[in-house]
Amino acid sequence: MNRRKNTSFSINPVRFSVYGRSGARVKAVWLPLDGASRTPFSPAAKIRLGMRILLFSGKGGVGKTSLAAATGLQLSRLGYRTLVMSVDPAHSLADAFDLGTDLFHGKTGDPYPIDERLAIHEVNIQKEIKRHWREISSYVISVLRTTGISDVEAEELAILPGMEELSAMMYVNQFRREQRYDVIVLDCAPTAESMRFVSMPTTLEWYMRHIFPFQRSVIKAVRPIANRVSPIELPTDSYFANVQDLFGKLEGIDELLEDPKVTSVRLVTNPERMVLRETQRAYVYFSLHGLTVDGIIVNRVLPAEVSDAFFQEWRRSQSQILDEIEAYFAPVSVKRVALFTHEVLGSERLRELAQVLYGDKDDPAAVTRTEAPFSFVKRDGHYEVRVQLPFAAKGEIGLFKKGDELVVEVGTLRRHIGLPTSMAALSPSRAKLENKMLTVEMKES
Repeated sequence: MNRRKNTSFSINPVRFSVYGRSGARVKAVWLPLDGASRTPFSPAAKIRLGMRILLFSGKGGVGKTSLAAATGLQLSRLGYRTLVMSVDPAHSLADAFDLGTDLFHGKTGDPYPIDERLAIHEVNIQKEIKRHWREISSYVISVLRTTGISDVEAEELAILPGMEELSAMMYVNQFRREQRYDVIVLDCAPTAESMRFVSMPTTLEWYMRHIFPFQRSVIKAVRPIANRVSPIELPTDSYFANVQDLFGKLEGIDELLEDPKVTSVRLVTNPERMVLRETQRAYVYFSLHGLTVDGIIVNRVLPAEVSDAFFQEWRRSQSQILDEIEAYFAPVSVKRVALFTHEVLGSERLRELAQVLYGDKDDPAAVTRTEAPFSFVKRDGHYEVRVQLPFAAKGEIGLFKKGDELVVEVGTLRRHIGLPTSMAALSPSRAKLENKMLTVEMKES
């Protein structure tokens, strides 16, 4: 049984007690050393007890990669050990730093140092298959070969959707356990793929709880007979062992993503109507999956000094949309980044971008919003599930109970919310959507 260790120390004029707990559920806690002032010290003078995850997402082409890279440079300058990881299959992180690598390269398939405190990592799926997916990939390739396609084609088709995202999550979990970095900045794929990234832990956990044990037992029982008559051999037990091993490496990642003191989402948008609509949808999706959005970055805003008549209509449109963004996302912080006169490429230009975005002192790793996207409460003798759903309309929402989970549907998106023991036997009796909050009343059926 692990005992909580109490370490006390004194820094004049204030005495602190810090509690450390081993295991997967360590939370990020920042304690300023200046007891006489509310102004936080630099990160180098803070006590690090955990890790921060900053997730950059948005519509394709809005500048996520450049902003994630610039954020990494700012964090490094402030003293954080930082990793910027690309989760987008179409990696462009190395290009943003202008590393001068080949068109298709493997140099950044492992953490690649940019400076003494900053590294970048582009998940290389070919390397990950050899490291983590060998049994699963081998079985898929063997099945594909029976269709008559070539070995090379079979190896390419054996890269299943989600492999890169799950590999990235395993690295995040591994680096957290090793305490290798203070902050990991995730440069995510466009919005739809980002949704798959954040929903995978819940989906995989559901599969491992409800399908995997039954599937493994049945196939083990019928394999000797089935393999005699079927043109395709059923997966071996090593295949299922590989799946179980991968799931073990992901254990606890859902808690990290849903903890607002650890993980924050930064949505990147442009002042354009189509991009704004997708940003609103992304806000709903992330909230539904339990992640906290603490910042909106509006990129490529026309600078004030651009006064050419050619841009008048464009400026008028941008001004209107910027006002809407401020109103829509309040009280979430909104930052504006002006359109540069040159391409943001290479460390020097990225530092210019970081200066515009953060100035000299702004700390991207600071926890500025901790309101959970959903919560469980007891009020007036009955239980309620409260889910933040900004921008969702009443006609778009559906919900039902399945086992010990409440399933909320918004459009085509579905979220399974695991209920606590006290509410697992209850059923939804009524629901209301007010002030961006869906409240579901739970009662005995």
